[in-house]
Amino acid sequence: MKLPLPLLQSLQDVAGFDEKAFTAVHESGEQVTSIRFNPAKTGIKNKEWPGGDLIHASPLTTHVPWSSSGYYLPERPSFTFDPLFHAGSYYVQEASGMFLEQALQQTVDLSQPLRVLDLCAAPGGKSTLLQSLINKESLLVSNEVIKSRAAILEENITKWGAPNVIITNNDPAHFARLENYFDVIVIDAPCSGSGLFRRDPEAINEWSENNVQLCSQRQQRIIANVWPALKQNGTLIYSTCSYSSEEDEHILDWMNEGFKVEGVRLQIEREWQIIETIATNHQAYGYRFYPDKVKGEGFFIAVLKKRDGGAFAGLKSIKDNLEKLSNSETAIVKPWLQEASDFILFKQKAGIIAVPSCLQKEMAVLQSALYIKKAGVTAGKLAGKDLIPDHQLALSTIINKNIAHITLNRQEAIQYLRKEEMRIDTTYKGWALVVYEGNNLGWIKILPNRFNNYYPKEWRIIKQPA
Repeated sequence: MKLPLPLLQSLQDVAGFDEKAFTAVHESGEQVTSIRFNPAKTGIKNKEWPGGDLIHASPLTTHVPWSSSGYYLPERPSFTFDPLFHAGSYYVQEASGMFLEQALQQTVDLSQPLRVLDLCAAPGGKSTLLQSLINKESLLVSNEVIKSRAAILEENITKWGAPNVIITNNDPAHFARLENYFDVIVIDAPCSGSGLFRRDPEAINEWSENNVQLCSQRQQRIIANVWPALKQNGTLIYSTCSYSSEEDEHILDWMNEGFKVEGVRLQIEREWQIIETIATNHQAYGYRFYPDKVKGEGFFIAVLKKRDGGAFAGLKSIKDNLEKLSNSETAIVKPWLQEASDFILFKQKAGIIAVPSCLQKEMAVLQSALYIKKAGVTAGKLAGKDLIPDHQLALSTIINKNIAHITLNRQEAIQYLRKEEMRIDTTYKGWALVVYEGNNLGWIKILPNRFNNYYPKEWRIIKQPA
């Protein structure tokens, strides 16, 4: 691996940079794999890797030090062939990026209902982390401007299973319509990607000094466009996977010059070896992750508080055109939900959507200002006096725990995820959940002489095992 000379030269005076160690770790070929558990699903059971036989049942002894549910794996398994990966029991996330947990916990009162925006959310790592930290009365708006990337974001949010997430597909400028609306905005900004060189050596070919400048300009536009949507004293968390000061500390300088902000200093443990940097004007703090110092990839993060603006005053015009279910329709859906009274049910095209009741007003506001791609959990669609349950419901955390289920072993679960022929020994007839190690994978409908596999065709495993 030959690192770009202009990059190395540009980092000579940057805090924490050690060219010899930095070059050596990139040339080592070392790869770091980490996962973060979904606390609403598996939890951490005896610190055992739930994929067990994929990596010889290695115990999870190495904790990501700044994460409450992140662990390093001793080797990288084929996640494709772990049913719990498809169940949303964990998310494969780069360890440095998990530091977002510290940035949020140290600067925001998470016991309060919050409106949180993850502006550049795909593929979903930071959104799933944010959702695990906020309380159930809070709202997470997970946005992705690129339509094709919004699809993988929707898939990962569906697997995570939470009902208090709304996925939008909007340009950052559109959020200015929601003046002073959000308590927290997270911007994991598009960048030149030098922090990912070790994980993705091909990214070196796309790096250039000119691209760094273009990314810096884009980052400034994104921040300026979304800034009105952050309320007074709201929290902005800015991050990149770039080492370049133009995309990191210089952005903090630019914000201090053009906006009323206050930098927030975070508490970091000495043994973490995260490097604290200070913006040129000494008004903001940034945190750098170097792969020769931390067990993770290159990363930069900073937290700022907005010191002007106000509180959300509402919109001039709100379209509250949600089509509610009739009492008889509601009666059909309720038995499928845990604590059904906590949700509002409405129709969207042919589907029945469940959203937490506490977010009803937020739904009306957001649909008036943004393009909503996914809201809450799709419970299914009505067919006469029956509900045809949706895959989102199967993976959700709101499903009734008493619904009939069929427990499969790993081989059977893989067959189900591949939509292959399999045998099920049961006298039960009707809709049933397919369960692996206590985690739902999807639906089957058991008929007198066969069963139908309702796992989404577009999600099925195609890859052949090694």
